[in-house]
Amino acid sequence: MVYKNFDIEAVRADFPILGRELGGHPLTYLDNAATAQKPQSVIEALRRYYAHENANIHRGVHYLSEHLTEAYEETRSMVANFIGAKDAAEVIFTRGATESINLIAQGFTESILKQGDEILITHMEHHANIVPWQIAAEKSGAKLKVVPVLADGSLDMEAVPALLNERTRIFAFVHTSNTLGTINPAVELIEMAHARNIPVLLDGSQVVPHAQVDVSELDCDFFVFSGHKLFGPTGIGVLWGKREWLERLPPYQSGGDMIERVDFEGTTFKGLPGKFEAGTPHIAGVIGLGAAIKYLKGLDRTAALAHEQKLLEVATKGLLEVPGLSIFGTAPEKASVLSFVIEGLHPHDIGTFLNADGIAIRAGHHCTQPLLKEFGFAATARASFAFYNSLEEVERLVAAVHKLRKFFG
Repeated sequence: MVYKNFDIEAVRADFPILGRELGGHPLTYLDNAATAQKPQSVIEALRRYYAHENANIHRGVHYLSEHLTEAYEETRSMVANFIGAKDAAEVIFTRGATESINLIAQGFTESILKQGDEILITHMEHHANIVPWQIAAEKSGAKLKVVPVLADGSLDMEAVPALLNERTRIFAFVHTSNTLGTINPAVELIEMAHARNIPVLLDGSQVVPHAQVDVSELDCDFFVFSGHKLFGPTGIGVLWGKREWLERLPPYQSGGDMIERVDFEGTTFKGLPGKFEAGTPHIAGVIGLGAAIKYLKGLDRTAALAHEQKLLEVATKGLLEVPGLSIFGTAPEKASVLSFVIEGLHPHDIGTFLNADGIAIRAGHHCTQPLLKEFGFAATARASFAFYNSLEEVERLVAAVHKLRKFFG
């Protein structure tokens, strides 16, 4: 199918780094699940900010401060619109999905969790959605429970109902797995949790770069993602939460800009969103995130997603023809992520060999050590695609892996 509004060559031209070479080979960047490349419009927004607009926000009465405060808050509204949130004050800027999850985990530790409570996650979680809950359990006396994963990398849905019970205080799970590519049935899982009045935290880090998200339709209670995976700057992330939950939780950090009044006798905190944004924020990151969202809104995202699925289909077919190669994660609903192993070869050797041909993939445990251990792996090689990747790049990957297999016998 031809999509009039998706021109791969025009899209690639928007990303300066894609035009460079590595060791005489064109850069083939297939590590998008780790971080995405940045369009020129994001790079220019950051340059313009530092060259012409730099000031602190929420405090000054001079032009630069007032102008930047307006731009900063406009981005908050833009983010709310981008994820389908009805109230921009429910959007909290953080350093990334990791800090967003830590903010909620610490808030639950201080105000919700107690001895004997349970926290439910899944076996496919990123470490960022495991370790904060382990710490929360240790501090509160709660227990961490885990939904198992089936052999094809899909979630064991039959195990979920028994794990959601009167002791469960929160269900935190990934929308799309960064290792398996599995797309979890988020709506169904959220409905199951809400039937028992259990709040849900949804890690959307791997879904927002690819598919349109509407938190109002999902009806999750918290939603988190990182800007750098959404073609924006590093060091900026988003936490969205329903107002009633955010108002129940205590401040995550304290200091300037999150207060209404400070006396030595006591302090009064701001309402949302200021309550959770202490100190000078990552202003440049917010401006860059806004530029990234503007860029994405200019794309036909349905066509972009269809293009990514074509890349996944061609890559899967090509790699499965390599002798001794196995793909880890074959769930029916899957994003453009391919984790694989080759019999007799360490994933790091695969990554190093491909790097010599200018092909950038990830090799390691992908911050999902419990998942890999469950399936008997210490590491895998992982190619992950974005809409700016081309079929030619997929063919280059497949050819290089065939060459690698032949080289190592």
